[in-house]
Amino acid sequence: MKTARRLLVLLLGALPLACIAAGPVPPKPLLVFAAASLTDALGEIGRGFEAAGGPPVKFSFAASSTLARQIEAGADAGLFASTDGEWMDYLQSRQLIRPETRHDVLGNRLVLVAPADSRGELKIAPRFALAAALGRGRLATGDPDSVPVGRYARAALRTLGVWDAVADRLVRADSVRTALAFVARGDAPLGIVYATDAQVEPRVRVIDTFPSDSHPKIVYPFAVTARGGSDAAKFLDYVRSTAAAAIFRRHGFIVLD
Repeated sequence: MKTARRLLVLLLGALPLACIAAGPVPPKPLLVFAAASLTDALGEIGRGFEAAGGPPVKFSFAASSTLARQIEAGADAGLFASTDGEWMDYLQSRQLIRPETRHDVLGNRLVLVAPADSRGELKIAPRFALAAALGRGRLATGDPDSVPVGRYARAALRTLGVWDAVADRLVRADSVRTALAFVARGDAPLGIVYATDAQVEPRVRVIDTFPSDSHPKIVYPFAVTARGGSDAAKFLDYVRSTAAAAIFRRHGFIVLD
């Protein structure tokens, strides 16, 4: 009996030491779902947010369509950043974002790219010779049925009167970064991506920029999700700060907000 009591006293005495050794519980990371084209800029902004005293930020980058459907399926994202308003509208109509936090933060440009070692030139204009420039190859861009960059590309090519000539010659990528990779590896002779993506990939070069009036305005809405809390709101405030704006501009984005 005495032995049992001694053991109990020793165990109780060790509890405070165990708690001290364990230390404080680290804060739960904030999960941000963001369009693939934001990978480099938001990664840098996330590090700045943490350095300024914010909680750790974990990112999931993919096509806006993929991320929106994951949020709909119950993913624990606190913030969503899309490359078009349609997928943000999709979540808002299902009450999966907090509408009062929604802001159009950024803009972008649509460009035609080719492998960096290619030599062909092509001027974008009504009925330009896109199909001929492809030769036997295919045009890489996002899937126009779901991926925003593909939707913008389809709209631009329709406006310019060349969609029908290339519609069945697409590489329908699952994100803009995947489309970019096809061109960078030389698997596709041409691709349509955002200017900011072309800027970060040295293995491609910009052939020309699509006229801004050939497609809907490229806008990036951000919003705290229905699951998001105060950390998500703080990060969104940081994304809209002067410090973040400078980073976005350096990465080639148009700052709207």
